[in-house]
Formats: sequence, C-alpha cells, structure tokens
Amino acid sequence: MNNFGFMLASGAEKFGITHVLTLLCGLALFLYGMEVMGDGLKKSAGNSLKATLGKMTSNPFKGFLLGLAVTAIIQSSSATTVMVVGFVNSGTMTLLQSVGVIMGANVGTAVTAWITGLNGIGGDGASAASMLEWLKPDAWMPILAVIGICLIMFSKRGKRKDLGTILLGFAVLMVGMSMMGDSVGPLKDPASGFSDILVMFEHPLLGILAGLVLTAIVQSSSASVGILQALTTTGAITFGAAIPIIMGQNIGTCVTALLSSLGANKNGKRAALIHLYFNIIGVVVVLSVFYILNAIFTFSFLREVVNMWDVALVHTLFKLISVLIMAPFYRQLERLAHISVREKKGEAETVSLLDERLFETPTIAVERATQVTHSMAEISSAALLDSLTLFEEYDVKRADKIRELEGRADVLEDTLGSYLVRLSTCELSESDSRQITKLLHIIGDLERISDHAVNILESAEEMRDKKISFSSQATLEMQVLRSAIREIVTNTTAALLDNDLGRAADIEPLEQVVDDLRDKIKLNHVLRLQKSECTIEHGFILSDMLTNFERVSDHCSNIAGCVIEISTYDALDMHKYLSEIKEGSESFDRKYNEYKAKYNI
Repeated sequence: MNNFGFMLASGAEKFGITHVLTLLCGLALFLYGMEVMGDGLKKSAGNSLKATLGKMTSNPFKGFLLGLAVTAIIQSSSATTVMVVGFVNSGTMTLLQSVGVIMGANVGTAVTAWITGLNGIGGDGASAASMLEWLKPDAWMPILAVIGICLIMFSKRGKRKDLGTILLGFAVLMVGMSMMGDSVGPLKDPASGFSDILVMFEHPLLGILAGLVLTAIVQSSSASVGILQALTTTGAITFGAAIPIIMGQNIGTCVTALLSSLGANKNGKRAALIHLYFNIIGVVVVLSVFYILNAIFTFSFLREVVNMWDVALVHTLFKLISVLIMAPFYRQLERLAHISVREKKGEAETVSLLDERLFETPTIAVERATQVTHSMAEISSAALLDSLTLFEEYDVKRADKIRELEGRADVLEDTLGSYLVRLSTCELSESDSRQITKLLHIIGDLERISDHAVNILESAEEMRDKKISFSSQATLEMQVLRSAIREIVTNTTAALLDNDLGRAADIEPLEQVVDDLRDKIKLNHVLRLQKSECTIEHGFILSDMLTNFERVSDHCSNIAGCVIEISTYDALDMHKYLSEIKEGSESFDRKYNEYKAKYNI
C-alpha cells in the first residue's frame, strides 16, 4: 500500500504524492489568478467603484445591489465584507446600511462559481455537449493569455495594462482549475475508495464542518467551491455530499471578515458578526427545511452525481434563498449584532478616519484620504480666517478654538502622511497614484497654514498684552492686506475642495499682489519710523505679521499649483508651472491688475 494515496485496481494508476502536489499547484495558481484578476478589475473599475460607493444608502435593496455589484467587480465577497468592516469602523457607513451590502456581497460571489464552471462544458462521449466544446476555456484561454501578456508588456497606458492583468489573471485561474481537475483523475476509479470516504460527508454536520474548515484555510469561498468543482470530475460526489459541504463553505468565508474586525471598533466587529449570522442562520434554516422535506418526500436526486454546474447552481440557490429569508429581518440582524457586542455604559465609540482595511480596494482608500484631506483644509482655513478677526476684536474663546484647530491639523497631517505612504505601496492606477502624490504635497502646506494662524494669534495677543496699537495709516494698510489674505485662503480652499482649476489659476496673481503689499507696507513703516510716527517695537510685531501673511499666501500658491499641475499635466513641477504662468501670460496679467486695483493702499 502506498502511504501517500489510494491503491487502485491492478495495473491502474494510483493517486499518490505527485497528484497531491499537482492539486496543490493547481490551487496555488487558482488563488493567484483570482488575486491578479481581482486587482486588475479593482484598478480598471476604480472610478466606477468610487461613484457606486458614493451612493450608499440606508435603503436595504439599494445596499443589496451595491454589495452585489462591487463583489461581482472585485470577485471576492471576503474583500467586500472587509471593506464594509472598514467603512463601518471609519464612520463612512452605518451598521444598518451594512446589512444590505453584506447580503448583496454573499450573492455576488456566486459569479466566480459560474465562471469556473466553464471547465465543465463538454466531455468525452457527450454528443450534444461536444458541439459546445469550443466554449471550454482550454479552447480560448491561451488566446486570452497571449493578449494579456502583450498588453502588459507593450502598453504604456494604465487602462490597457489593467485589461491585460485581468485577462492574464483569468487565464492563470483557469489553468489552476484545469490542473486541479486533472490531478484528481485517478480518483474516478471505484477501486480508489474515494467514493467511500465521501459518503461520510453526506452527514450534514460532517459536510458542513469539512466545507467550513477548507474555506477557513484557503480564506476564500470561491477557491473552496472551485476545489469542490474540480473534485466533481471524479464522478464520486453526489448531491447528498455536496450540499452540506457548500453550506459549510458559506460559513467558512466569514473567517476573513472576523479576523479583519479584531482591530476594529465595536461597530466594525458588529458588521463582521452580521456577515457570520447571515450565513449561519441561512444554513440552519435552509438545511433544516430541506432535510425535513427529504424525510417526508425522499428526494431521489441526492444519490445523483453532481457536476461543476450543479455546484454553482446549489451555491447560488442557497445564497438567493438566504437573502429571501433574511431580508425582511435585516433590522433584527443589526439588533442581534448589538446584543452580541454590547456597549458599556458611558463608553464612547471611537471612529477611525482612515482604516487600513480599505487597502483591499486602494481606490476607495484614496477617496477616503481625499475626504479627510478636504476636512483638514477646512480646519486650517477656519483657523486662519478666525485669526484675522482677532485684530479687530480679541476673543479668548476664539483664540482657544484656533489653537484647538491647529492641534487637529497637526494630528491629521501625521495620520494622513503615514496612511498615504503605506497606501502608495499598494497596486494603484495611474490616477490614484497621482492623487496620492498631490495629497502628500498638499497636507504639509495645510498644516503650515494652521501654524501661521497660531503665529498671527500670538501677534494679536502681544499687541493686546503690551497695549500696542498701530497708527491709523498702518491699521488701514493691514486691513487691506488681511482682506487679500482672507480671499486667497478662501479661494484656495474652494479650489481644492471642488478641484476648481479656474479658481486655482487666480491664486498666483493674488499671491503676487500680497507680496507687493508686504513690500509696500514695509517701506511705509520705514518712512513712518523716520518721522517718529511709530516705534521699533511696532516694527517687530509688524514684521512678524507680514512674514506670516506672506508665508500663508505662498502655501496657498503651492496648493493651487499642485491642483493645476496634477489635474492638467499629470505631473508635479512647480518651478515650470510658476515660470510658465508669469512669463507672457495674458490671463495672469489681467487677474494681477484686477487684484492690484482691488487691494490698493
């Protein structure tokens, strides 16, 4: 007896270590192909994903369609559910909203089983099916592989490379599926004893346990269903054995989301539990009703052999029936999750603005980072604009608020910087890569604007504490400069938030006017100093204020230039940008003269 496998009939091939290794190799290729294809789909459909996920709603039916569509695109319910945990954990999605999305994700993953079922088309001696033999992946998969590798090697454009990745990933996936099917060929012989082993899986509990453990190990229900489909080629698996195994596979797929939720807040953990409860309740109800009916009517088909299409059909029917059963009770699912993960009295739920679980789909992570950067821009802008009002009327509460806003901007810069650097190591589309570059440059300028807000605040406090006041002319000049700073900060924030290239183009001419105002105010101060109309102490405070105002306008110029460069030229060359708009630009000269007339001292 061979220690590594089954002994077959005399003279027949035996299932040994070679076949086991081939099976594992096929599984490895299957998983890798699925990963590659999924990455290509995510990158190719990045903008569509952003638009789709931007329409999240508390309507459970729309949530269901959302989950189904996203999972069909990225070919993984586990990835979608991990994303949902990240959204709930970060506050982007409510727990109730997640219920419909999770249900849709469970149905969406059935698409993979139908794709891999293509290997079951045709077969030896099948007269009718032989006409469809050309539909088998073996017939056209090499063509896809060649097209895919050519697109990857010879295309410079991102979309074409993404398409090549999708085609090549699909080809590798189907090769792996074919290898798994070929490796179990020796088990077709009745003398192998394989069919005797499978009989034990007709017991519901053993079948569920087998499917659960297999899926938990490979971390993918699509992969474990693919393995089951490959084993159907032996002709030894009946409906009676396949049904409980498929049920267990649907429970096993929840392991990935549960592991992902370990570091999440309470709502993130609840989202993962909703996924688990949905599948457990579905399995219990469906199998209970099924076996009760079987005891009454005795389903003869349970002894029939299944093929790849049968597995895909059972897999899909279970998911659809589970949705029909659970959909009316989606609010009860949310309550069950709350009961399982209770809120301690007086405990506040913390929300993580940037969740690394979103790295599963980098496009969504980039979108989230963009939203947080916009929040940071509003915080820095609010701090700066508030600081400008302190010269007219000092307010202690407003001063405290400015310092608090500056602290929040500092935290956001550190958090965003680390998040974006880690995100940049993921597989990104060209547009997402450019967006990360843009955000990394912008957050530093935003943080410095909030710093200057505090510096301006300290100048106002110094004037109040020392009871210093400027001359009427100097006061008037500073009011004009503050108005210019107020406009440049407001327009820069709006240009960033709306990606408004028109407003962004107006920033540089206004920045040049701010520089002119600074120089003129300095010159006027020297003249007043010579006339003894002000003191050296006035000059120190004035110089600090002018420096801070001028630096704020510089940072605004950097932000606007970055928005224009990335959006228009897909690059970041600020020196080239500044030289081009200042040299012979009619629009620059026109806007400069308008601002110069508006802020004239």
